[in-house]
Amino acid sequence: MREGTDSHGRPHRRGPRRRLRNRDGRGPAYAALDLGTNNCRLLVAEPTRGGFRVIDAFSRIVRLGEGLGTANVLGEPAIGRAIEALKICRAKMEARGVTRARLIATEACRSASNGPAFVTRVARETGLTLEVVDRRTEAFLAVRGCASLLDPQADGAIVFDIGGGSTEIVWVSGFAGGLDEDPGSHVQAWESLPTGVVTLAERHGGIDVTRDIFEAMVDEVSGLLAGFAERAHGASRGRHFHLLGTSGTVTTIAGVHLDLPRYDRRRVDGLWMANVDATRVIERLIAAEYGERAANPCIGRERADLVLAGCAILEAIRRAFPCERLRIADRGLREGILMGLMGEDGVWQKGAAR
Repeated sequence: MREGTDSHGRPHRRGPRRRLRNRDGRGPAYAALDLGTNNCRLLVAEPTRGGFRVIDAFSRIVRLGEGLGTANVLGEPAIGRAIEALKICRAKMEARGVTRARLIATEACRSASNGPAFVTRVARETGLTLEVVDRRTEAFLAVRGCASLLDPQADGAIVFDIGGGSTEIVWVSGFAGGLDEDPGSHVQAWESLPTGVVTLAERHGGIDVTRDIFEAMVDEVSGLLAGFAERAHGASRGRHFHLLGTSGTVTTIAGVHLDLPRYDRRRVDGLWMANVDATRVIERLIAAEYGERAANPCIGRERADLVLAGCAILEAIRRAFPCERLRIADRGLREGILMGLMGEDGVWQKGAAR
């Protein structure tokens, strides 16, 4: 017998792998929830022969880690915003008859002194049990979620996830891309940097960002990145080396690059960007006033004070690992959770998925 979770994220016992059925008889519905420093995101999906199909989703900026860098506690307004978003997620999971779920919380809950109390309060007020994952788990889940976008001809790649309170960066090599293959076994080195767009913007400012302020942010991240860059110095020597980024930062940059009138995941997810194009977008955003950034449909007012901090983290990664290609992933941690849950249930074994 192995341990699983019910639709509220609570443990339950389950027997040998079998085809599960949800309440409407259509097949199993799985949920993945990621409560980060900045966002609360949910995906609900059902397995298919080629992977899975998303049947419901939710995303809301809650800024749970607001002020965390100075006070080391989750503030009451942020807690309230997060709990309201989690109640919506619970309703969606119940409506979809979710049979298996994994509900994780990351850096804000890891580092806040009242993180455990927050998790207890969430359970009491929403019925959801959050799992506060460590940095390694977060990094490996992000890799699993976007590994299908790795160039199969590349000897290796640097995968990174720029979050609100931390940044995960991983050197992967030799991944063939099979559904049942765990990309985690191909990780050569990894690191979790203790900074993200929220914490970096709070330290340096995110509204009026001069060139000097931007470079100061890049220098700070470069210092944190130095140890990993030394361990992964061989990554860029391989054939077809590239970067693969998953986060709001890289998807925003892609949307700005494409001059989209509104964000379109279908055009962004999997996009290859040349190094010169990424540079052009970053320079454009540095030169823009706060109001211009807020008015861009791929940024908006909720992200306008964070986007340059994200660009600074990306720039530090690009300087540490120069290359001509950056691939954009609008997928990551939640997709990694779903792949893991479905893999545990053997849904891609012959005849197991529709």
